[in-house]
Amino acid sequence: MNKSLNSVIIFLVTVLFCSCTDKYPVKKTTTEEQSFILNKYQLFDKIKGGWAGQTIGVTYGGPTEFKFNGTMIQDYQEIPWSENQCLWWFENEPGLYDDIYMDLTFVDVIEKYGIDAPAELHAKAFAYAEYPLWHANQVARYNIMHGIMPPESGHWLNNPHADDIDFQIEADFAGLMSPGMVNAAARICDKVGHIMNYGDGYYGGVYVAAMYSLAFIYDDVEKVVTEALQVIPGESDFYKCMADVIKWYRLYPDDWKQTWFNVQLNWSSDIGCPDGVFAAFNIDAKINAAYVLIGLLYGQKDFGKTIEIATRCGQDSDCNPATAGGILGTILGYQQIPEPWKKPLIPVEDMNFKYTEMSLNDACDLSYKHALSMIEKNGGSVSFDEVTIPFEEIETIPLEVAFKGHFPSGKIKVNEKLNEKKQRLNLVFTGNGFVLRGYASVNQGIKVKPEIEIWVKVDDMPADTILMPTDPFLRRHDIAWKYQLAQGEHHVSISLKDVKAGTQLLVNDLLYYSSEGKYTNEGNSDNILSRTPVK
Repeated sequence: MNKSLNSVIIFLVTVLFCSCTDKYPVKKTTTEEQSFILNKYQLFDKIKGGWAGQTIGVTYGGPTEFKFNGTMIQDYQEIPWSENQCLWWFENEPGLYDDIYMDLTFVDVIEKYGIDAPAELHAKAFAYAEYPLWHANQVARYNIMHGIMPPESGHWLNNPHADDIDFQIEADFAGLMSPGMVNAAARICDKVGHIMNYGDGYYGGVYVAAMYSLAFIYDDVEKVVTEALQVIPGESDFYKCMADVIKWYRLYPDDWKQTWFNVQLNWSSDIGCPDGVFAAFNIDAKINAAYVLIGLLYGQKDFGKTIEIATRCGQDSDCNPATAGGILGTILGYQQIPEPWKKPLIPVEDMNFKYTEMSLNDACDLSYKHALSMIEKNGGSVSFDEVTIPFEEIETIPLEVAFKGHFPSGKIKVNEKLNEKKQRLNLVFTGNGFVLRGYASVNQGIKVKPEIEIWVKVDDMPADTILMPTDPFLRRHDIAWKYQLAQGEHHVSISLKDVKAGTQLLVNDLLYYSSEGKYTNEGNSDNILSRTPVK
């Protein structure tokens, strides 16, 4: 895709006349907060700042991703940055940029089918894209390919990873095309985010999109993160976690590590993700969003400091600085991102991201085009040199709670292989729900990757027939799961229905839940600081 002449002109004028974004401050009309006016050049500059900040952030944090789980990256450990950093990753490890090429799937759908493109088109483009997926995304891909469409594809009863970070790292596009219009961004999120997530996992994406949206009209980071939180229901754990981070920032404004420790103490328990329960690994949306906020708040509008702190918080430490860098890049605008951070983008800004036909510059062009359409669609206006965005009260989206009444109770190590020789397995647990982890595989050298058909029976319920692809691209992320059972003893049996030579079902472990227990995430926060709504 080539840049249009119009966008080239916009960029050149931006460079010439917007070297300092303060020359084009966001203006309010005479009636307080009735509407916001942005110069078109500033609008484009902020959009480019968002995409650039995201790309820089994920590149910076790439080498540390999930290498520091449950611990921070210590100050003495250098995180390198060089002018060849982006080019190296583009050429050698382009899968790092899933934060961006996932976004671009939905940007492409909007470009082809319009800003009102239905969820089904987004879902099919996502599910049949060529890139590999993990966690909530991969479960959603399997669901869609087997006839479970959104919002059911992301619902926790159909997706054990519903609270994972997936949509949180894919929602940037919704905010970048909705400048100052949080409610409009949330409506886009409703269609796209429920493809793969629900509850707190969904809220992570809505909150990120809201922060991007407000980054166009406010230049104060604390105002952006607090105002955006209005879109999230106050009863949700996601809201409470973000509110705690903001509260602790106000109490310890010069000590991000104190806030990090409080987050670990109060919000580090993963409930849903079968890979993160009873493990240091944590891909839950809440805690990783907390790290994004720590970076934004303690970074104090310093771009390098912001992405470094977000990275040093650990866990998903490429996605979190990508989100923080994108939001701050939107607040600052591209021209105000320091040159040492922008210079590595120059060799790659016209290179297509893997699995797409779009480059960084293409993404900026399309988001600018879509933003103009969104402004007009939502009651604003577009003139020759500026846009007017109507002020709107932020609407709170509905409450969704995943895994309610399910408390992690135990994990049974199974480590069994079902094949032609052994075709049945029986397991017993006491609780009200379970996830059976494992996968299907085919022996090395077999070119055709068939599906394994299995029966899974729980107690006296009718057996479920489940297809287990041996192709990793099509795989079922977990073998089986069932929630909302009556509390008590349950029997789970797995049988191979159709055994093909050279295939096997590897059963790793069984995670089980109880209706009796206590969420660690709801534990000791009040013993440190009382929770109060953010205002």
